[in-house]
Order: sequence, then structure tokens, then C-alpha cells
Amino acid sequence: MGFNQYTKLLQNHPKTNSFSTISSSSYHLNGGPSYMRGAVFWEPNKPMTFEDFEMPRPKVNEVLIKTKACGVCHSDLHVMKGELPFPSPCVVGHEITGEVVEHGPLTDTKTIERLPLGARVVGAFIMPCGNCFFCTKGQDDLCEAFFAYNRAKGTLYDGETRLFLRGSGKPVYMYSMGGLAEYSVVPANALAILPHTLPYAESAVIGCAVFTAYGAMAHAAQVRPGDAVAVIGVGGVGSSCLQIARAFGASEIIAVDIQDDKLEKAKIFGATHVVNARNEDAVSRIKEITGGMGVDTCVEALGNPKTFMQCVQSVRDGGKAVMIGLTLTGAKGEIDINHLVRRQIKVMGSYGGRARHDLPKLVKLAESGIFNLDAAVSRKCKFEEAGKAYEDLNKGSIIGRAVVEIM
Repeated sequence: MGFNQYTKLLQNHPKTNSFSTISSSSYHLNGGPSYMRGAVFWEPNKPMTFEDFEMPRPKVNEVLIKTKACGVCHSDLHVMKGELPFPSPCVVGHEITGEVVEHGPLTDTKTIERLPLGARVVGAFIMPCGNCFFCTKGQDDLCEAFFAYNRAKGTLYDGETRLFLRGSGKPVYMYSMGGLAEYSVVPANALAILPHTLPYAESAVIGCAVFTAYGAMAHAAQVRPGDAVAVIGVGGVGSSCLQIARAFGASEIIAVDIQDDKLEKAKIFGATHVVNARNEDAVSRIKEITGGMGVDTCVEALGNPKTFMQCVQSVRDGGKAVMIGLTLTGAKGEIDINHLVRRQIKVMGSYGGRARHDLPKLVKLAESGIFNLDAAVSRKCKFEEAGKAYEDLNKGSIIGRAVVEIM
């Protein structure tokens, strides 16, 4: 059964025809709902189904969020297609906004003051523990607990999931916070306050698409005013890279893709030049635009061996090639070693930003209008339409970012 059959099967599945109508205003610690609905991914090439869960409970320094919106990301799709190993059954979705409805027992008072009940919040997909070697050095994006527990085992940092099916009690694993559900448990370090001036739906993309782009531009590339930047692949994350590059004052911003509609929209995001790599040699065109030099930074947002090589070849001597696109496990990219050595090319990976420091900054960028959330989100859909959104993402028919509204 192919991935493009997801929607029909999802629509015909008996458990997709009814949704609970729990409102966050009716929730309180002792009298809130006892269950919720969530979208469950069971195994590759099988449709997600909507299931009832026991109400998840946060533990120390964790927060229960009434999920308002969740972005549709290629990282989820890689898991759903079996391209990235991850425990199943699981709930995907890692780009959320929502409302605080509960704090875990023994959560410290400073966290409760920062994230009070009723607060509007946005969550980052990298959820730092705050205590490991890297977190204590301020490198939240390398958090040991996140990779050892969440990405390796689908749990939070006590080694347990917070998701259990209603009735059977069967555990269901969490990709980040498992955002495609009516409620999500999130480590407090991964949350920032979302002001009332920003909408829930559009702001969901701050937690991954924008967060990933910021990590690449601010920490890996360290883009400076006047830099020349190229971005290969201008979907949800790549188009966010264009906006961040513009915000940082890049002078030449080159968007590379094979779809003209994505390239046209890239101009809205700040691209000064666009290159259709289906029609012309991307590396030669980038060199031509930059007077034969190449760019200071090239970002690869696809996770493809061919574009990996193009990225490295497109940077000037001493330039930076930054890889942010995930791909099949074990895929390899080739580099001309002599060129790397002689021309001092810097090749680096970047997975995301640093939640405790960067997430509040990104909220301010969006609030000030420097980052255009409305332009970044190209589609909003209902909770029950999540399967169709991932099918369309797989076909390449989503320009920008789709967001599932769970309100």
C-alpha cells in the first residue's frame, strides 16, 4: 500500500469520524477531562489513525499543554516513511503552540512563574534537559538527554512516554512532544511565552521551521550584514532561512529549487535571485551571481547527496556549507578533499536552535514583523485532515508550511 492511499484509508477508518470537543477553559487539575484524542502512526506505509488516550500527565519541570496548532514537517514524514528509525506506534508532530493547563508535581516555582496556568506558549522541537554536559555549556541543540531518550527511544528523560492508549494502556511513543494530539507534555525548557499579538496557527512554525533556520544562520553560519547566502531547497525550513538571512542583513540571497512556484514565493521571503536547478547548473549560476566567488554561506535544506555536493561547491574560498536537511539513514555525501583542504571550506551540520536562548528571540522577530509568519504558512487544515496534509507534503504540493489546527 502506497503513501498516497493514506487519505482514503484515514477517511474510512471508523475512529476518525468523531472528535472530542474538550476546551482548555473547562480543564483544571482535579476536574479536567480523563482522556484525549491523538493521531497515531503505527508503521511505515500504513495510515495514521485517531485514537483515545488516557490524559497525559506531566512530571517534574514538565508542562501539560492544550495543543492549539501543530506544523506539518518533513522530519515527521521521514519517520512515517521508515527513512528515519523511530519507535512505533508513536505520535508525530513537533512544532506546536498551545495553552498551559498543568504543571508537573514538584516543578520549581520559577518555572511556574514563567509559564503560569493559562499562558499562551510555543514549543521548540529540541527539548533541552537543562542539566547535561552540553546544556550546561549553553548548547541546547546538542542536549544529550534529548538524543539519548527522545530521538533514540521516543520517551521523555525518565525513560518513559507520557502517552498511553485509553482502555488497553498500551504505550505510544513521542516524537518530540507528540504534538498531533489534543494535549502534549513538554519539558519546560522547550517553551516560550507567545504574546496575544501572535496567532496560534501561524506561530506553530516558530518551533521547527524558524527554529531550525535560526540555528543554521546564527550559530552554524554566523551570517553577518553584507554576506552572500544561498539556500538549496526552499520549502518550509528553506524559506525560513531566506527570511532569517534577510533579517541578518545578507546582501545577496539566492534561492535554489526545482519548482517555479516555490521560487516565486521565495522572492517574498527575501530572495534577491532565484535559480531553477532543473533548468540550469545551480553551482555555475551561483558563481555567476557572485562575480565568480561563490557565496559566504550555502545552506542545504533537502538532505540529498547531489545537493550536498552542490552546496559545498557553491561556497567561496573560506566559506561555509551548512547541512540542515535530513535524509535516509546511512546516506553519504561526497566532498573533493583537496578543494576542502586548500580552499579552507567549512562543512558543518546544524539541527536546530537553542531553545532557552533562541526561542524568545524568534518570538520577538515574529512579533516585530521582521519574520513574516503569514507568508510562511501556506495552508491550515483541521485535525482530521492531518493525514491528507502529510500525503500532500510527500507529493511536494505544499508550498511553504502546512499547519494542523487542533483548537
